Amino acid sequence: MGEAKRKCAVRIVRTLVDAGYSAVFAGGSVRDMLMGVEPEDYDIATSARPEQVTRLFEHTIPLGVSFGVVVILLNGCAFEGATFRSEDDYADGRHPRRVSFTDARGDVDRRDFTINGMLYDPLAEQVIDYVGGQDDIRRQIVRCIGDPKTRFSEDSLRMLRAIRFTARFGYTIDPPTADAIKNAAGSIGRVSAERIGQELCKMLTGRSPHKAIEWMNRTGLLERILPEVAAMQGVAQPPQFHPEGAVDIHTLRILELMDAEREEHPPTCVFAMAALLHDVGKPPTFERADRIRFNCHAQVGSEIAQSICRRLKMSRDDVRSISELVAKHMRLSDAPKMRQTHLTQLLRQDDFADHLQLYRLDCLGSHGDLTCWRFCVRKLDELASEPQPPPPLLNGHDLIEMGYRPGPIFGKILAAVEEAQLDELISTRAEARRLVRQHFPDVNRPSGSADGD
Repeated sequence: MGEAKRKCAVRIVRTLVDAGYSAVFAGGSVRDMLMGVEPEDYDIATSARPEQVTRLFEHTIPLGVSFGVVVILLNGCAFEGATFRSEDDYADGRHPRRVSFTDARGDVDRRDFTINGMLYDPLAEQVIDYVGGQDDIRRQIVRCIGDPKTRFSEDSLRMLRAIRFTARFGYTIDPPTADAIKNAAGSIGRVSAERIGQELCKMLTGRSPHKAIEWMNRTGLLERILPEVAAMQGVAQPPQFHPEGAVDIHTLRILELMDAEREEHPPTCVFAMAALLHDVGKPPTFERADRIRFNCHAQVGSEIAQSICRRLKMSRDDVRSISELVAKHMRLSDAPKMRQTHLTQLLRQDDFADHLQLYRLDCLGSHGDLTCWRFCVRKLDELASEPQPPPPLLNGHDLIEMGYRPGPIFGKILAAVEEAQLDELISTRAEARRLVRQHFPDVNRPSGSADGD
């Protein structure tokens, strides 16, 4: 697919050039080619205006005509074609108010970093580098094009992008660019919380997320975006359980281990956020008694994680999944002592693979004892060979018919029914309804409601 996509991109460039326009590959595709990585996409920059591009190609989508952007559809692939442009007056710290069409050099000057600012002529097989991007790839640095202060005042999100590219490629940030981020860190609030959340997810699921968090901390962005995570720094832990040291050191180790195992366990945004936030409840629950303790830190951390994820405008399902992982990240320690029915419920929950992996990383990042993890893996294997459990006797719709109002109590009621069913105390829907009425007689039920039998 990669070679076929490149051939289509070259064909688009040739069509534009044959029609009398200049056209080149631009941005990340050029950077990736020079790094020896096959590009996922090929963006095309051209002197042709949007209406001229539309006339040349049969299938196009006017993605952002006012910005000179048209999507060209060819052989089942989509290519972004953008007219060479310059931008001005970034009033909101993110989007330009004025766009004017220019030449190739003017187009490069508006871009963010030198490694993203190179062009490539696929017909002449020639790199066009006005900004020293090739040298910066050799030097392994991320450097702004032009004045860093100007670049970040135009678009504050570029500060996070600089850190993401630095972590992803194992580079360092050019000192003037790093200084500009430190000086402009307070302006990150101009960017929408949703966009910040999206960029964080890219960082955490990309290469070297622990390095990204370190750079965020070093530049002052961490305390402005995730002050709850910044608060982990230097918070001591009991050495018998955490020989690695403070909470922040432990958390960075978890992210590093997650990255090292990405081939076997590709991290999702939900899992990566839970890994980052799993001990976020420790700073507010820190206590010195007979030893250092963090009483109820998992539950406190779950509530803090919910607050953070809502602040970042994450979806309701993702917020729930992340807070659940944080709340139960230590639960597997109790697995060997659980009753069989409780253990079976734990092992059969839909997202148990994430719980299992987070617990494993948590152990490896601290005391290294995987006894409970191995117990759960063994029990999972045993469970896989057993007959599948019977279908549930009741569901949420049944509870509503019985007069119960939807809410968190539904999970508790249905879990009680499932446990009784697994223990073979009940086997019919009628018995399940009687059990609910007996143990949850008035919870969330309006007066005079019917049982729905």
